[in-house]
Amino acid sequence: MQDSRRPSAETRGSLQMSLLIPPRHPRLISARPVVKFQRPCFDPTRPPHRRSQTKTTQTMSKRALRLAALLLAAVAVAATPAAVAARVGPPLAGGWSPIKDVSDPHIQELGGWAVAEHARLANDGLRFGEVTGGEQQVVAGMNYKLVLDATDADGAVGAYGAFVYEQAWTNTRELMSFAPASR
Repeated sequence: MQDSRRPSAETRGSLQMSLLIPPRHPRLISARPVVKFQRPCFDPTRPPHRRSQTKTTQTMSKRALRLAALLLAAVAVAATPAAVAARVGPPLAGGWSPIKDVSDPHIQELGGWAVAEHARLANDGLRFGEVTGGEQQVVAGMNYKLVLDATDADGAVGAYGAFVYEQAWTNTRELMSFAPASR
């Protein structure tokens, strides 16, 4: 008599085949059909699904364009003549900028030194008057183009241009050029 809780051999075989459970008895191996689970695999002829990637790429492209436009607008505003004129601070390295206060004692002392150095080298009796204008350039130190008034040996006052290089931390000064200036 068969146990009602236990399925018959026939039912067991079909149950095992439907659940893909390997049979316990060697006789049922040959009767079991071969069923393979087919997994999705890479198909080189089929284009990949990129819907979400395309949206992400488009969103990133829009953001990049907005950022570029914003940066371009900021540069345009910063480069206006009013913005350039309003900048306050030390002169930019490499660029010539006007000397703001030519009455500064250091600038006047540089002018006097330039005239004295020229007079020592040229022995022409030139005497310093005052610095009337000039430009400065930041390098490894400072370059100065000074416009100054000086009196020659005959007592005539004239304008001169002096190009002076100064490096304050090494106490270096050089008179690069000195010549009469045209007004």
